[in-house]
Amino acid sequence: MSTRRALPESPYLAAATGRKPHRVPVWFMRQAGRSLPEYRALRERHSMMEACFDAELIAEITLQPVRRHHVDAAILFSDIVVPLRGAGVDVDIVADVGPVIATPVRTAADVGALKPLDPQRVQPVADAVATLVGALGDVPLIGFAGAPFTLASYLVEGGPSRHHARTKAMMLAEPDSWHALMEKLTDLTIDFLRVQLDAGVDAIQVFDSWAGALSLSDYRSYVLPHSERVFAVLADRGVPMTHFGVGTAELLGAMSAAGATVVGVDWRTSLSDAAARVQAGTALQGNLDPAVLLAGWPVVERAARAVVEDGRKAIDAGVSGHVFNLGHGVLPETDLGVLTQLVSLVHSL
Repeated sequence: MSTRRALPESPYLAAATGRKPHRVPVWFMRQAGRSLPEYRALRERHSMMEACFDAELIAEITLQPVRRHHVDAAILFSDIVVPLRGAGVDVDIVADVGPVIATPVRTAADVGALKPLDPQRVQPVADAVATLVGALGDVPLIGFAGAPFTLASYLVEGGPSRHHARTKAMMLAEPDSWHALMEKLTDLTIDFLRVQLDAGVDAIQVFDSWAGALSLSDYRSYVLPHSERVFAVLADRGVPMTHFGVGTAELLGAMSAAGATVVGVDWRTSLSDAAARVQAGTALQGNLDPAVLLAGWPVVERAARAVVEDGRKAIDAGVSGHVFNLGHGVLPETDLGVLTQLVSLVHSL
């Protein structure tokens, strides 16, 4: 098991753990990816899935935005479905489509056939983390995994879905099969995060990308107990744990109750409103609308200043810290100069 790095000067780790950072920390979801020409050059020679299972490529792609933008944290380059592949699921990441499952999981027998994570299959991820911990210096590394519900959605639907209709139908009509599936996926999420923690990541983020498709009542009944187990099992690792989903305004209180130390907020909800919904002592992450970055620097500057000010109001209202981020991932067409300038601006505030 890796020895945890001491990074006392990290603004990100300070804000995420309730200490006062010397500047507002900033990093971006999808900061490593299609907005970067150096990433696109690599992807001309390697598929997404190849890149996710090659330790050298994982490390290089993770480092690219840190070199370019001087963000306060790196996030491990990977994909939500990597642990599914690591458990033997036939899944591919299809260009311009997303993850595609060859044989969707729709019956109790399908659930029973799912296997646990084989750590050897994801050894390149662990190797990349070990490389990155040495290469990043005083910049912390965030590991990540998909939450059980979002993994379940891909498995049941067979790929990306707009309405998650099959997923909800299984959840509501076959609750025993649903909870059995969620138990297995919770184990998978925990095991994949353990691989990263054992290799040395400094924090983790759990992406429940599609949880916003659910009502609060259904979230509490069918999802929350499983997400709770992820955070409860990993709490003793002593690292910041972030819980993020899109369109989750009505779920923020429940998502916070799952046990994360940081809750990510999308652009639809102000940070000061989110502060009234999350558990006391929770830090917030967010939440500039990614589309704002396409509107020109004067608009970006005004919006960024507003987010920083909103973060200060949230802290005054009782949250423990604010990590500046977008409300979702960097859009591929984003001007990289604007992103770099945005980091400098946030640091100056």
